[in-house]
Amino acid sequence: MVAMNQISPAEAYRFFCDNPEVVFVDVRCDIEYLFVGHPEGALSIPWRNEPDWEINPDFLSKVREAASINRPIILICKSGCRSKEAGAFLKEHGFTEVYNVLHGFEGDLDGNYHRSSINGWRHDGLPWQQC
Repeated sequence: MVAMNQISPAEAYRFFCDNPEVVFVDVRCDIEYLFVGHPEGALSIPWRNEPDWEINPDFLSKVREAASINRPIILICKSGCRSKEAGAFLKEHGFTEVYNVLHGFEGDLDGNYHRSSINGWRHDGLPWQQC
């Protein structure tokens, strides 16, 4: 797997706000993006989507359309795993500045198997919206 930059949700938010060239991509499925919520300003380009959870065949072309090869890209998912996988894929296809948001939008599971109680974008109180 290709190494990429790992940043906290707060670092990602600051980087996004301070750099107008940054493209923020939420790689979760459409349902998660719409109904769980998403960071303000994040585009929805699913890495894997329901119902079969195969890699989205349009992922690369959609990211290229949104970002071109030279713009920095921040990727986020539920917990940081899918976005890390998607980021490695983008790096392998020529993107040079790719950042993965550690702990993702919802964060790690706590002792009761709940998210957003330990870490992640929502836990950190960063701007988000629900459609």
